[in-house]
Amino acid sequence: MTALTETNLLDLVLLSKGKVRDVYSTSSPEHLLFVATDRISAYDVILKNGIPGKGKLLTQISLFWFSKLGHIIPNHFVTANIDDMPEEVRKYKDQLDGRAMLVKKAKVVPLEAIVRGYLTGSAWSEYQKSGTVHGISLPAGLLESQKLPEPLFTPSTKAEQGAHDENISPEQASDLIGESIYAQISQAALKLYSEAAAYAHSKGVILADTKFEFGLVPSTTSSNEETLILVDELLTPDSSRYWPLEGYEVGKSQPSFDKQYLRDWLVGAGFKKGLESGKKGEEGQGWTIESSVVEGTKKRYEEAVKLLMS
Repeated sequence: MTALTETNLLDLVLLSKGKVRDVYSTSSPEHLLFVATDRISAYDVILKNGIPGKGKLLTQISLFWFSKLGHIIPNHFVTANIDDMPEEVRKYKDQLDGRAMLVKKAKVVPLEAIVRGYLTGSAWSEYQKSGTVHGISLPAGLLESQKLPEPLFTPSTKAEQGAHDENISPEQASDLIGESIYAQISQAALKLYSEAAAYAHSKGVILADTKFEFGLVPSTTSSNEETLILVDELLTPDSSRYWPLEGYEVGKSQPSFDKQYLRDWLVGAGFKKGLESGKKGEEGQGWTIESSVVEGTKKRYEEAVKLLMS
């Protein structure tokens, strides 16, 4: 199977090209076409080659979670059935089937809504230095990968393509988007994480942390108000850290069902900040994933989907 890293929908208007998704306009003024390619990124770097079938896996698990958690907050999903999409989309069924969603247009809130249930990643690095996570004080003596006393809402800025998201405090996030929207997002994110984490645990999987994105759509009850909804992907191995429950041990890093495997390889291959465009001495040439790492990453994604949807 060849990785689909570029979409080719000549009769549609490409509105944006993200790290993974291509977003197109449609003849429906209220809807957009989201296409999950097989591109993959790590540390905000898009790798030159993709993971075959990854976009379909991301779509599959997002649809699962949209359905399972829909009672907590509405989301932007309309349909994944190409035959139910606008006519100009249906002609590309062979390219889009299994990896495309028709979604509601929304005004995206410029905030990455991250919820952490375990002390790992950048949170562990900050805690080691200052005893805090996103400026939030935590008890002394916590260990790497330890479950936190309570899940933490730890927002970050939503950076433009090629730039790095910046961890910010809850107070800064509230100032950025407004107190009312911040309160709605933080409450919804914590509810989503808690329910998803409990379900994942029942399937032998630890949801260590995840990232949500939210948008605003016109209210159906008032012309002067807007309704908060979930947008983008949901609880995928791209946006979450999933660990196997079996073998979990506090005090060290954990094996994972997400792209941490790829991150570790990238660092081992010489990546560091400042070398986003390629290896030292090969700047501008990009980063190409070794074939064994492509297969290893794909296997981890497939295992996550299999366990969670079993």
